[in-house]
Amino acid sequence: MSGCGANRGPRMLMDPGLHRDKKPDWIRVRLPNNPAFWSTKSLITDLKLVTVCEEAQCPNRWECWGQGTATFMIAGERCTRACGFCAVKTARPEALEEDEPERVAEATKRMNLNHIVITAVARDDLKDGGAEHFQRTIEAVRISNPKIIIEVLVPDFNDKDWALEMVMEARPHIFNHNIETVERLTPLVRSRAKYGRSLTVLKKAKDMVDGKVATKSGLMLGLGEREEEIFEAMDDLREHGVTVLTMGQYLRPTAMHLPVVEYITPERFEELRQIALTKGFRHVASGPLVRSSYHAADFHPEDDVLEAIESDLAERDETRVEQGEEVAQSVWHVASNPPVGSSCQGADFSPREEVLGVVKSDSSDRAESLVEKGEEFTSLT
Repeated sequence: MSGCGANRGPRMLMDPGLHRDKKPDWIRVRLPNNPAFWSTKSLITDLKLVTVCEEAQCPNRWECWGQGTATFMIAGERCTRACGFCAVKTARPEALEEDEPERVAEATKRMNLNHIVITAVARDDLKDGGAEHFQRTIEAVRISNPKIIIEVLVPDFNDKDWALEMVMEARPHIFNHNIETVERLTPLVRSRAKYGRSLTVLKKAKDMVDGKVATKSGLMLGLGEREEEIFEAMDDLREHGVTVLTMGQYLRPTAMHLPVVEYITPERFEELRQIALTKGFRHVASGPLVRSSYHAADFHPEDDVLEAIESDLAERDETRVEQGEEVAQSVWHVASNPPVGSSCQGADFSPREEVLGVVKSDSSDRAESLVEKGEEFTSLT
């Protein structure tokens, strides 16, 4: 079969001739005319933060920023994977910024947010995949704004339980990990990721806190999936305890990315939403421009989840006080002085592979070559 973007990026085993270039009328994005958009953009620039809104070229960034909301992308803007759908750069990752958690916390405070989404690129160059950085950011945000709802959208951490536990110990209210597509298309669409592994990560996250977290996942449609495969993906997610689902139209960022095989109508998205609800999902966002974090605050975790998290955190604080610690100081101490041998140390790769974290069997030969030379390019992840 033909290779999409052959020799210029990750090898695509999908015929580029399938691509439908002309967008239908319902794929429309309004340009910003709200002062809040420019205020949000200024704040993000001022605090030197990265948002997935910009890096992934989200079509809703005008709307979300106009409402004063954003999804913060931590751990840098360079990803170690090269997925066929994503606009985030694949390149040599830079060192984690020690003060980034506090800057994200400051942003939530200035924006007076009630709901925050924290996401990150895949950091396979780090032994923990960036889990400790997630943990520190959650803790910093909670100190700055104790009543905020915290949602994380995480990579798979290569299915390392101890890394996942670091994130769950910080007790996010919503744990999001996207399966992105149906099982059959996963090898073509997602670099290094595995369909079954993603389902396992979602279930493990919930089990680690005795079910006291809302789990969420998302699907892109229009990549050539079949209707029965969509239903099977829904069933798989429900079997693994997922209660929140997002479904949106895949839009190709560049000609190097996977082709758009089909544009799904708004009416069909609504039909799929109704079907998902009948399968037991508590909340479903489904539409052409829906993305993982789109209107994230529309979903509110169950009261028992909120109460359990608050109770667990209070009990943890009491224990710290009994041990003679000042709670806020102990958290900030961890944030400013990570333990020896933490995420920056001992990645599971040889020196040549340490930075990229891509094995030779990966589908991104060209990506590896560029990264090894220290170059950047618009990735497919």
